[in-house]
Amino acid sequence: MLNMELARKYARAIFELACEDNALKEYGADLAKVQQLYQDCPELKAYLCNPNIQPEDKKSLLKEVFEGGVRETVLNFLLLLIDKRRMMVFDAISAIFGQLSNEKLGIAVADVTTVEALAPAQVKELTEKLERITGKQVTLREHRDSSLIGGVVVRIGDRRIDGSIKGRLAAMTAELMAN
Repeated sequence: MLNMELARKYARAIFELACEDNALKEYGADLAKVQQLYQDCPELKAYLCNPNIQPEDKKSLLKEVFEGGVRETVLNFLLLLIDKRRMMVFDAISAIFGQLSNEKLGIAVADVTTVEALAPAQVKELTEKLERITGKQVTLREHRDSSLIGGVVVRIGDRRIDGSIKGRLAAMTAELMAN
């Protein structure tokens, strides 16, 4: 719980810096770059979160890896996280920054679960329909679940739309059991 509060505090700070610089998307792209490397290279995460390694060594590595690849403010933010021993909450900081950024830019993220990948035409049609429903720009995140049998399940925030065969069968079963 304390870590989430810390993550919110740091995410809000970098978010406000991004807003001041009028570069919300650019900061988001830089943080996503760092996040991607953090996920692709678990050794980097282990190194940066290890309390036995000197902060100066960690900062030197960060400068070597990210200098010129991300904005100077983002690099300085990462160095601050090292100084404050907060790199273990970077995943949460990045996620919260994304939420704050999407909210500010009027973007809704829809998690779409299907059995197979959607065709480009289906993605376009679904995106347009969700944009009409939400009144926001929609970004899709696709997921796979073979247990759905067919159809699609969409989750936007706390709203869930179940158009899957599995969902329909469950609804029919519940209705039959109620009678």
